[in-house]
Amino acid sequence: MGSLEEAIKQKEFKDPYNKLVVNLLYTHSYLVSAQNGILKPFDLSPEQYNVLRILRGQNGVPTTVSSIQDRMLNKMSNASRLVDKLKAKLLIERRECPSDRRQVDIVITDKGLQVLNELQAYMEGFNNEVIKLNEEEVVMMNTLLDKLRG
Repeated sequence: MGSLEEAIKQKEFKDPYNKLVVNLLYTHSYLVSAQNGILKPFDLSPEQYNVLRILRGQNGVPTTVSSIQDRMLNKMSNASRLVDKLKAKLLIERRECPSDRRQVDIVITDKGLQVLNELQAYMEGFNNEVIKLNEEEVVMMNTLLDKLRG
């Protein structure tokens, strides 16, 4: 992939802070584009994949759309629309909450779990291939990114 300067054809940056912000945005776009290539044959977007992973993490315990929205990686995503699309693909179910009929519970279906299981090897391979760092560097990068977000 090379340097950021080569990739975006820019000779220099105003300062290293400006370069870091641009580098993070560029790297995000690179990762999402690569991830889209893996998810496309499964007819999933990265946001839909994120919702399925959130629901799998519930271990069968129903959750609400607002709870899903709170846990989404991309806070700008429309969780209700994503839930509707996943429901149409039979990957999740919407159920009326027995204790509050106004609330709708969301659960992943067996088909949704099967899709995630099929994707797991692809995603693990993707992570190992796309991250050109050793394990010590990965731990350091995670620590630095956590620190960056404060």
